[in-house]
Amino acid sequence: MEIFIICKGDIILEFEHIKNEDKEIYDILIAEKERQQNCLELIASENFTSKAVMEAAGSYHTNKYAEGYPNARYYAGCMNVDKSEQLAIDRAKKLFGAEHINVQSHSGAQANEAVYIACLKKGDKVLTMTLNSGAHITHMSPATAQSRFYEPIYYDVNQETYLIDYNKVEELALKNLPRLVICGASAYPRTIDFSRFREIVNKVNEKKRKLITEEEANTESYWEDHKCLLMCDMAHIAGLVATGLHPSPVPYCDFVTSTTHKTLRGTRGGIILCKQEWAKKIDLAVFPRLQGGGLQHIIAAKAITFGEALKPEFKEYQEQVVKNAKILAEELIKYGFNVLTGGTDNHLILLDLRNKGITGKELEERLNNVGITVNKNAVPFDTEKKTITSGIRLGTPALTTRGFKEEDMKKVADLIRIMALPYYKEYEEFVKIKIGELCKAHPLYE
Repeated sequence: MEIFIICKGDIILEFEHIKNEDKEIYDILIAEKERQQNCLELIASENFTSKAVMEAAGSYHTNKYAEGYPNARYYAGCMNVDKSEQLAIDRAKKLFGAEHINVQSHSGAQANEAVYIACLKKGDKVLTMTLNSGAHITHMSPATAQSRFYEPIYYDVNQETYLIDYNKVEELALKNLPRLVICGASAYPRTIDFSRFREIVNKVNEKKRKLITEEEANTESYWEDHKCLLMCDMAHIAGLVATGLHPSPVPYCDFVTSTTHKTLRGTRGGIILCKQEWAKKIDLAVFPRLQGGGLQHIIAAKAITFGEALKPEFKEYQEQVVKNAKILAEELIKYGFNVLTGGTDNHLILLDLRNKGITGKELEERLNNVGITVNKNAVPFDTEKKTITSGIRLGTPALTTRGFKEEDMKKVADLIRIMALPYYKEYEEFVKIKIGELCKAHPLYE
């Protein structure tokens, strides 16, 4: 990956200072550049950002420490980082139509944690999707610290359709009366109905109002501490939301979190969108309660990311992401793969490999060995260990960034088919040649 950091006359040199200062790291960086250039990247959470974004991430802002928020810092000398952070906020507001945005979260995981800190007390009930049904690990998975502080109640997708059963979600919500409902997913290929989630939350609050005493009802602070809230993690679909290709959670949710990579195709980082009434608590949750000063070089890169997403060509890119995902799913179905839900509405595809007699871990390794990068992934009601899994997850954002179109995706599907065969080893060299041809036809950072 080319990060241009030094100019000598009219010649821009790649990693020149690193090469002179630390040859070991230089060699590793170049090796990674070559890996990305010569592999087919199908991990749904990965993408290739622009050179402009990478330059900002390695800019002079790296040197500036800035605790606090624009025009309210604990350190002097923040006049320039204030401007870039405000640009990031203003562009993100324009992109998503949110009332308040915090751009300081170091990651999507920390963005989620900040929401919990802002609105939950120890022992509060949280209704959330199970990990195997498609949720992210930070959505109160039993493996996380969050599940120890709060009381998670889990909902699964429908066992036959693998779709969210909104009636079941409503039933669980009205039975348990949670403080927070979490929607959004990391491995769910269909459109999420945020308006239905809001209906569920409203019904919970109607029931809660009836159960509290008259004195409690007349105490606004009590109600604010107990009413049900709605949070969406849109990390995977943020680019689609930004361009109107997926319904936006912003009008329906009290909080919306996201990463800035994945479909947004920007720098690695997190953001939080919320209603104005929660602005102060969210900002305090991020700093000083969860993390120190923001990474100002990354925030500048976020500003560029949002600026790029506001351009007309970004919508064209997202449209192609969806087209590529749909054709890849269709082709894999033709080859006998069990594509869960029968297809996709977004950028990702979830394969249940049990009908192929192969685990997610095994196919991940086979594909990685020839230059196709995927991730093993649990499927709904999976009985395999989390380290093995019965499925893999595929995503099209990265290949679409390289310029892949529908016909290219058909070729990719065929290569996956070959590597899932029992006698795949006979074709490994053939597959490598075909991957090389695809990479050469769609060069990265050239």
